[in-house]
Amino acid sequence: GLMASLGLSGPGLTGCKNFSGEGERLKLAHSLNQTHPVHIAMEFMGERLSELSSGKMGLDIYPNGQLGSERQLIELLQIGAVSMTKVSTISMEGFSPAMKLFSIPYLFEDSEHFWRVLNGDVGETLLNSLRDVKLQGLAYYDAGSRSFYTTKFPVESPASIDSKKIRVMSSRTSIQMIEAMGGAATPISWGELYSALQQGIVDGAENNLPSYYLSKHYETAKYLTLDEHTSVPDLVIMSRRVFDNLSEQERSWLRQAMDESVIYERKLWAEASEEALQKVKEAGVEVIYPDKAPFREAVKGIKADFAKTELGPLIEKVDALRANP
Repeated sequence: GLMASLGLSGPGLTGCKNFSGEGERLKLAHSLNQTHPVHIAMEFMGERLSELSSGKMGLDIYPNGQLGSERQLIELLQIGAVSMTKVSTISMEGFSPAMKLFSIPYLFEDSEHFWRVLNGDVGETLLNSLRDVKLQGLAYYDAGSRSFYTTKFPVESPASIDSKKIRVMSSRTSIQMIEAMGGAATPISWGELYSALQQGIVDGAENNLPSYYLSKHYETAKYLTLDEHTSVPDLVIMSRRVFDNLSEQERSWLRQAMDESVIYERKLWAEASEEALQKVKEAGVEVIYPDKAPFREAVKGIKADFAKTELGPLIEKVDALRANP
């Protein structure tokens, strides 16, 4: 029945699938819409999982926050009521302090370095760190890099941010980053940001390209500066209870479907970013490609501070993977 298929069976029923012969259906819920690269990649993962397992496993996907917000979904995973979800690593900072790594500005020198880190020991360590909070990290999806966009002035250097109000996610590190440039960090919910930009409550915000485009923030914030200060991946996580109840064979099917889905999502993400950039340029946005050196300089104290914490050893491993250490 349902309880068994969610991995909630008692010890006597371990490994017992639902009796209708459908096999293991994993419930995957997330907050994005069906046009998002992440959702499309998840549908692909579901198809591959069915093919690899000859129908013994599959995904039931609930998009658009139907089953709750990111935070609510994490809690549903912890009790095993939902099998999988997608979260931003920023949302995971409260659950696993090591996830703060991704909020450190300019930690990665480029995309190659970023993926070397995620596909290596550091990435694996972070995924497994979630077991302590009843979760299992599965893989990382690309969510691009975050850059500034503003309403009344172009951001040419950190000095442009001085004494301006910039919307950030409510993450301590994101706030420190804006403060290091002399700006006033303003956490506002994503849903309220469009009108906050319009009414001048904030002077700008920062995000990845597809989010800037799809939110239509470019209609008000006509200056985009590709300073690419942080690369914050999305994370596919699973209920530890559901994961531990899968057989070795099921885990191996899931791992392969997941890995293929990651490759597909990275391709979709690159296309979505390219399209977003073209569309905002066509809409009259001024795109600035700044010298990143002054930005790196302004925020380098943040990394130095983190290097003195329990993140120190991880940061050293990340730096060791630079092409130009």
